Amino acid sequence: MTASAALAAALAGLGIGFSMIVAIGAQNVFVLRQGIRREHVLVIVAICALSDAVLIGAAIAGTGAVIEQVPWVLPAVRIGGALFLTVYGSMALRRAFAPQGQSLVVTGDGGGSGRTLAAAVGTTLAVTWLNPHVYLDIAILGSLANSHGDARWLFGAGMVLASGIWFTLLGFGARALAPVFARPRAWRILDTLIGAVMLTLAALVLLPLLPPLSP
Repeated sequence: MTASAALAAALAGLGIGFSMIVAIGAQNVFVLRQGIRREHVLVIVAICALSDAVLIGAAIAGTGAVIEQVPWVLPAVRIGGALFLTVYGSMALRRAFAPQGQSLVVTGDGGGSGRTLAAAVGTTLAVTWLNPHVYLDIAILGSLANSHGDARWLFGAGMVLASGIWFTLLGFGARALAPVFARPRAWRILDTLIGAVMLTLAALVLLPLLPPLSP
């Protein structure tokens, strides 16, 4: 394998990684919200990046092919993921329309007094590992990576790097929005959007399980 081929594979992985990770989804929305609140950001970013590294490694190692051969895995993950997204989305809407809203003034290095570390870790793991699209992506990533032959692990390394860069920027860069979210109205809007995104994703996750409409 030449140096140019290795570099090309790594850059391809970096580009594909950004294209697949930088999208509105449960994981990104949660990281953004916690980044604005400045709650356990380093831990959350680390969990997201490490989880992606594990999933990318599994995809390259051939886990995607195994998932495709076990018919009950994806439906079970879809149902569990949809339930979680529905609960999380409903909680966000409840915060948005509560009498006093989700008011939080972010100043200095302080954060909110809401989510404990254990709750943050649990939610991060849930939005990452209960996302059925992750397991669909594994099969795709495995095929893309293996198309690079001996350089497939360099392709995976590029994707892991993209994940680490993205979640670091999202989690810690969200602090720049703190002045905006010093106003309760901004939190109402954000939580309304979070609830809408989560409930929409829950519906889309369950859609493939519904029987086709009769002609």
